Amino acid sequence: MNRVPGSVPRGVHTGPAVVALGGGHGLAATLTAVRRMTDRITAVVGVADDGGSSGRLRAEFGILPPGDLRMALAALCGDDTWGRTWQRVVQHRFAGTGELGGHALGNLLITALWEETGDAVTGLDWVGSLLEAQGRVLPCSLQPLQIVAQVRGVNPHAPDVITEVRGQEEVATTPGDVVSIAIEPARPQACPEALAAVHEADVIILGPGSWFTSVLPHLLIPELARAIMDASAKRVLVMNLAPDDDSETAGIPVARHLEFLRAIVPGMRLDAVIADPRHVDDAAALADACAQFGAALVLEQVAHAPGRNPGAHDPDRLAVALRTALHG
Repeated sequence: MNRVPGSVPRGVHTGPAVVALGGGHGLAATLTAVRRMTDRITAVVGVADDGGSSGRLRAEFGILPPGDLRMALAALCGDDTWGRTWQRVVQHRFAGTGELGGHALGNLLITALWEETGDAVTGLDWVGSLLEAQGRVLPCSLQPLQIVAQVRGVNPHAPDVITEVRGQEEVATTPGDVVSIAIEPARPQACPEALAAVHEADVIILGPGSWFTSVLPHLLIPELARAIMDASAKRVLVMNLAPDDDSETAGIPVARHLEFLRAIVPGMRLDAVIADPRHVDDAAALADACAQFGAALVLEQVAHAPGRNPGAHDPDRLAVALRTALHG
């Protein structure tokens, strides 16, 4: 199939235009679910990763971290032999302790296309064309970002002291309680193509994903936050499942997640919030928090069935919940 980079396959234009924002495994689950609903998909991906293969490439070449962008592209690969093969190839990670050890091949491919084209968006579009990705993947910003968090209780001997924690990897694994987050630079350049996609969207989906390091940072980019708030699209938030004990949101009530969101964008309106009832500590409190956003609370089982990775979202179940959120 011949494709122009940045386009969808010829003759295939069905379903609503959906923009999904986030990063990592959470965004990948959303994209896999949305593929069951439409082929007009744009992923807007965070660019604050500073660990692993992405962190090494970011530091060496001064580029956007490619890892979450790679995962989004893999999630948009088709279900045919071509798609399944390329999905495995771009996710392949080299073993060993040499210079290639730990690098994902897709990260190297994206880096190569960025060097060849000299443009982040064009390079991603060419990778998407090679993979025959069923949608488009864009960075949220054209500048690499750094997450800066104010965290209480980093030092167990001084539990009330607030410490500044810098970097996505450090914030994601901090032992303390995150009080607030910011990004550097404070007013980065939003990706123009991402702003255009948000403006033209019928549906905007936030989450699931690491709350402080994958979801909320998008809303700290002023241009992008304003575009989301001004869009005529329906806005849907997908809540995380119960966090692990060592995750960045461990011990934080689900309703309080929305308090952090409101603190960052006080005027944000949502149409629906999706949560798994088995992973909600206080449904009444969550419903009240949703009401402050003008949002309906959709309680649907969206986690995998027990015994099948219950800590992750099931794309088929999530697709059903998204349809419920959008159509009632």
